[in-house]
This record gives sequence, C-alpha cells and structure tokens, in this order.
Amino acid sequence: MEKVVIGLDFGTTSVKAVAFNLQGKVLYEAEQLIETYYPAESFVEQKPDEIDKSTRIVLANLFAQTSNDKVLAVGVSCAMHSLICVDQVGTPLSNMSIWSDGRSSELVANLDAELKQTIYRKTGTPIHPMSPLLKLMWMKESDYQPYQEAAYFMSLKEYFLFKWFGKRVVDYSMASATGLMNIKSLDWDDEVLAHAGITRQQLAEIVAPTTIVDGLNPVISEELGWPDGVPLVIGAADGQLANLGNGAIEPGEVAVTVGTSGAIRQLISGQHVNDNGETFSYAFTADTSIIGGPTNNGGIALQWLKDVMEYDGSHEQFLAGAEHVEPGAEGLLFVPYVNGERAPVWNQEARGNFYGLSVTHRRPQLVRAVLEGIVFNLYQIAQSLEAIAGAPTTISVNGGLSKSTLWVRILADVFGKEIQLADTHHSAAWGAGWTALVAIEQVESFEQIKKNIPINKVIQPNMDRHEEYKKIFKKYQQLAKDVEKYF
Repeated sequence: MEKVVIGLDFGTTSVKAVAFNLQGKVLYEAEQLIETYYPAESFVEQKPDEIDKSTRIVLANLFAQTSNDKVLAVGVSCAMHSLICVDQVGTPLSNMSIWSDGRSSELVANLDAELKQTIYRKTGTPIHPMSPLLKLMWMKESDYQPYQEAAYFMSLKEYFLFKWFGKRVVDYSMASATGLMNIKSLDWDDEVLAHAGITRQQLAEIVAPTTIVDGLNPVISEELGWPDGVPLVIGAADGQLANLGNGAIEPGEVAVTVGTSGAIRQLISGQHVNDNGETFSYAFTADTSIIGGPTNNGGIALQWLKDVMEYDGSHEQFLAGAEHVEPGAEGLLFVPYVNGERAPVWNQEARGNFYGLSVTHRRPQLVRAVLEGIVFNLYQIAQSLEAIAGAPTTISVNGGLSKSTLWVRILADVFGKEIQLADTHHSAAWGAGWTALVAIEQVESFEQIKKNIPINKVIQPNMDRHEEYKKIFKKYQQLAKDVEKYF
C-alpha cells in the first residue's frame, strides 16, 4: 500500500484529479473536458452544474484507481477570475463567466484613469475585463437580473465548496484575484466593494490555503467512494500552485506556463505592485504573494496561423523547418496580440501584427516568427517582474508549448537562462497536493517540495544567440509600442 495525495484541478478547459506519490510521481489521473459557451458577443461562459457532474466523475474514477492505496488528503487548485451569481442555497442564477469573458470591455475603456490606478494599488489586480470586479460593475450598470437577485457571488471553487461541504470560504489567492481584496489587509476592501455594488456579506470568508474544509455531504461522499477520514484542503489558485509544483518558490526562480494562453510568475515575500500597472500581485499565504503577467496569446497564436494557412498536417509537421530558420526569422517580427492581450498592455482590443513580410518568406519563417513573438511578449512581461523582484536565475516551464523542443530552446536563448522541464505537466495539481500535505503536517514546509519534483530535462541557453536576440528584441519592443496607438 502506497501513500498518495490527490490534487483536484479546476482548469478552464477541463477538470482533472491526479494522484501522486510523495515524491511527486503521477500514479493515476482522471479528466473531463469542460464545455465553453458564447451566448452573445464577448460573453464567455461555462455551466457550473456541468462542471459539478464532471468533478464527481473524475473523483469517483480516481478513488476507484487508488482503492488499494492510502489516500492522505485532497488539495484543490482552481483557475482564477470566474464569477457565478447564486441564491441563498447555492443554486446558480447565472452561468459562470470565465477569465476570457469580455463583456465589460467598454466599461473598462471608459473608466477614470485615476480610479483604475487607485483600485490597482489597493488590490494588485489590473483593471481588465478578466477581473470579477469589472464583471460585477458591468452587471450593476446593465441591470443584470441574476446580479440583482443574487444572495452570493462566487468563483468556481467557492461554488464547489458550498455545494459539497456547505461552507462559504475562499483562500487568499482566489480572493486576491477577484480585484475585491485589499492586498495589504488580506480582507475585502469596502471602498472597492462599493464600486461593484455588493457587500462583504455576499462574499465568502477569506482563509489560508492550508485550511481543512470538513462536512462533506454524505450522499456525495457515498456516490464518489470518498475514503473515510480523508480531509479536503482548500488549496489556492492555479498560478500560485503551478509555481509551487514546479519548485519556483525562492528569489530568482521564475515559472512559465504556456498552453493556449500563458503566464510568467514569481513568488515573493510580502505584496508589491508595479508602478505602471503592468503586472498582477496576488496573495498566496499571509506572508507571500505571486507577481506576474498573463498573456492571452500562447499556443492559440500558433493555432491561428495553422488555421489561416489551412494546414492539415500534424502540429509537429507544421513546425518542421522552423528550426532551420535563424533567429529573427529572416527579418520577420510578430506581435502576438491576435486574441487581445492582458500583460503588458492590458487591452482587450489589442491586435496582432506581422512586420517585415517579404515574398521570400514561407511557412518556416512565419512559424519561427510566431514562436519568437510569443517568447518576446513573455520576455517583455519578465522585465516588469524584474523591476520588482530582480533578475531571474532559473526558469521552470510547463504547459502545452513546453512539448516543443524548438520553442523551449528559443525561450532559453531569449532569456539567456537555464530552462527546467518537469517530468509532468500537472504542476498545479502537484502544488495542490503538496499544500494538502503541509496542512495535515505530513511534510514540514512548502519549501520542502524542491526535493520532490521529478525534473525531466534541463535546457541550457546559447549565449551567442542570446546576444543576437537582445538586438532583435529591441526592434520587437519598438514595434509593439508603435502599433499600440492603433488599438
């Protein structure tokens, strides 16, 4: 019988449960995709009840797989910025709007600049349609009926905890990402709540990520085959836990996650905001926070190019040939804002741009330029982080694009830093599992995880190429700045 811990990970595209041994090796996993709905222009929603059913399926599946093991605890990770209007007993009155919902774009554009800066400095959350604060402000101004009738406002994690455990609690990180929590007091900010038109009674109690949530509904427990005595630990948001699961938890250690979208993040002591409002600062524990910047444009930019070119081959075949193109893609630069953009411009109306196109350019050059553009945007965000936390020493990478050897090599060369690739892409789930182990005192500290992360490979930068990329990046920066006035 092996000791295992489970990470339950609510993502944007799927809900999954992963069982790890105490060294971080994946033993079993179960996953269900989440359907996304687009009921109107800029509306991006999911259905909480559908996700609830999927969660029951994955946990029942995983508990069946671990029936011969000793399950120690379950920890929870969740994507940020979701919002559900619910009634007194937790029944959804609305679908769940997710981070990419853009219905408040016009409101954001017209918001007073000084007010934006004031709210940002209080909360550490950039003023952008992704923020639940702005979603609530839109609901208030639009006389949105579910908002008017709601007893409570919840993220997906809070909805899950209320429905299954009857508890209205939220961890520091999920609360921080709403744009409603003051990052200094770690409490709801009454002045910001007034802008949203809600009260603190409509929000959950803010607690530490190691909080154990008890009282699982016995009917649900029996349905899932939840093992007797196994506690659930509230955990944190996926960004904080991905850093923890990658071991990027000390000064200079940066984590990059790039799938369809992406983010670059660093854990720091205390709470700090960037003067220019280019980065987020979300609490993790009472003493630490995560700073970083999300991008809308990771693998989606590459998929966009593949679709535009009507290329029917595999992803690997589409990339073939780009590795033989020299840095700079033969003079071709790509600003990757094809899906709007969050950091560093925080403008949902931002658009992508190819510059330097020539009749000699073919698919390999365009692919290379897109791969480089994604990395240049991350590098630009990293410079904002560096102003707060200093230069990175090591970079850990996960997500779909990390499977591309070429893209990871470009990342190493642009940053001029060593790249560490974990043996699993379930970093947030492992971070959730480890948080649960800290909570039940199976392990001594968050920091101890660094001894329990299987590293698949380490990519060293080519410093000659790094010097070349520094020159190309200056051109990219200027191009990105020049096209910004057209957004």
